[in-house]
Amino acid sequence: MDLKKRMILANASTVIIPMVITVFIAVAFLFIYCKMSGNDLSFKDYQRLSQIKLELLNTETGILQRSPEVVEEDEFQKHLQERLAEIQGELVIIKDGKMIFSSINLSKIDLEKSLDAGNMGRNEPIVIGDMTYSVQSVGLQFKDGTKGRVLLLAPLDQAATNLTRFIIIIGVTFVLLFMLTNILVSYHFSRRILKPLRNLQSAAAEISRGNLDQAIVEEGDQEIQALCRDLELMRLKLKDSVYSQLKYEDNRKMIISSISHDLKTPVTSIKGYVEGILDGIANTPEKMERYLKTISLKAHQVDQMIDDLLLYAKLDLNQIPFDFEKTDIGEYLKLCLLESEPELESSHIKVSLHIDLPQKQFVSLDRARMKRVIVNILDNSRKYMNKEQGEIKILLRDTFTSLIIELRDNGSGVSEGDLPHIFDRFYRSDKARSKGSGLGLAIAKQIVEGHKGRIWAVSHGEEGTSIMISLSKS
Repeated sequence: MDLKKRMILANASTVIIPMVITVFIAVAFLFIYCKMSGNDLSFKDYQRLSQIKLELLNTETGILQRSPEVVEEDEFQKHLQERLAEIQGELVIIKDGKMIFSSINLSKIDLEKSLDAGNMGRNEPIVIGDMTYSVQSVGLQFKDGTKGRVLLLAPLDQAATNLTRFIIIIGVTFVLLFMLTNILVSYHFSRRILKPLRNLQSAAAEISRGNLDQAIVEEGDQEIQALCRDLELMRLKLKDSVYSQLKYEDNRKMIISSISHDLKTPVTSIKGYVEGILDGIANTPEKMERYLKTISLKAHQVDQMIDDLLLYAKLDLNQIPFDFEKTDIGEYLKLCLLESEPELESSHIKVSLHIDLPQKQFVSLDRARMKRVIVNILDNSRKYMNKEQGEIKILLRDTFTSLIIELRDNGSGVSEGDLPHIFDRFYRSDKARSKGSGLGLAIAKQIVEGHKGRIWAVSHGEEGTSIMISLSKS
C-alpha cells in the first residue's frame, strides 16, 4: 500500500470506527433498557422535554422583563398560571421567605425541596405527590428591598429524562472512543513508518562504519520500499567502488613489485658488464665486443619492458584511440605472417596459415594494434618453444556471427593451473620467470577487447597450446 492511501485510511478510521462502535453500543443499550424497564425511549419524548424547557425559558424571560411588583398582581399570576397550564406546570411565588401564591398544594417539606432544587441550580427532578417536576427558579428584588423568588415547576416524563442522559452518555462515549481510536491508529500508522526508518538508520550507521555487507531490506509502504531499493543500489555501487579501489591498489603494488623484479635482472647485468669493462676484464677486442653486445641486448630488454608497460597502462585507461578500418581478414593475416616469418624461421619454427572460409570476410580492425596482438602471441610461442623443430599453425574459420583466429603451437604447453591466468598482467610460470615482461598476452587481451572481441587459451598438454581470438563480422 502506498503512503497516501494509508494516510487516507488512517484518517477515515479515526472517525468511522468510533462512530460504528458508538452506534452499536447505543442500539444495544436501547434494546436492553427497553426490555428491562418496559419504557420506550422515543424521539417524541425528547421533543416534548425540549418544548417544556423552552416554555420555562420563555416564562422566565417574561418575568424578568417586568418589574418585580407585577408578580403580586392577580392578573399577572393568572397569566403565568395559564402559560404553565399548557405544559401542566405549576407556579409558586415567594416573598421574604413566605409563599404568597401557589398553583399547587405544597407542604413545607415540598416547598423546601423546591427551593433547594431552585437555589442549587442542579435541575434535578423532585417528586411532589405522584408527579415529578423540574424546578426553575427566578430571583426578584422588590422596591422595598425585600427579596423574592418565582418557582416554575414543569412536569417531567422519566423516559424523556433518561433519553437526555442517554444522549449525553452516547456523546461522551463517542468522544472517548474517538480519542482511543486516534491513539491506536496513530501508533499503528507511525509504527509502519518508523520501523523501516529505524532499520534504514541502523544500516546507514553500519555503512558509515565501513560495513558495506549490511544489506538494506525492502519493507514498509511503497514509497519507503522505493527508498530502501535506491539505498541498496547505492550500497552495492559503493561496495563495488571500494572493491575496485582496493583491487587497483593491489594491482599498483603488484606492478611496482613486478617492475622492480623485472628491471633488476637486466640492470644488474648491464652494471656487471660495465664494471667488467672498467676493471679491464674485457682486455681483448673480442671480449669487449661481446660485453658491449650484451649491454646493448639488456638495454633493449629494459626499453621493451618500459614500452610494454606504458602501452598497457594507456590501454587500461582507454587513452589510446583505435583507428578502425574495414579489412580483409585473410589478406591481413598473410601480411602479418610475412613480417614475422623470418624471425621465427631463425628460431627453427615453421609457421603456416590455413584459411577455411567459403568467401572473403571483412572485419573492422585497427590494423596496427591487431598486428601487435598477432606478434605478441607468436613471440610468446617462440619463447616457450621446447622442440627442436617448432611449428605454429594459424587457422582462420568462421561461425554464424563471428570469425575465429586460432594460433596453435607445439611447444611446452600450459598447465591447467596456469591456464586461467596467462592473460593476467605480469603473470608467468616460475620456470620461465626471466623471459619477457609478462605483459605480452595482457596487452593482446586489452586490444582484442577494445575490438569488442574475445580471447582465450586452450591447452593441448604436452602437444602445445592454442590461443583463440573471436571477432565479430562486419
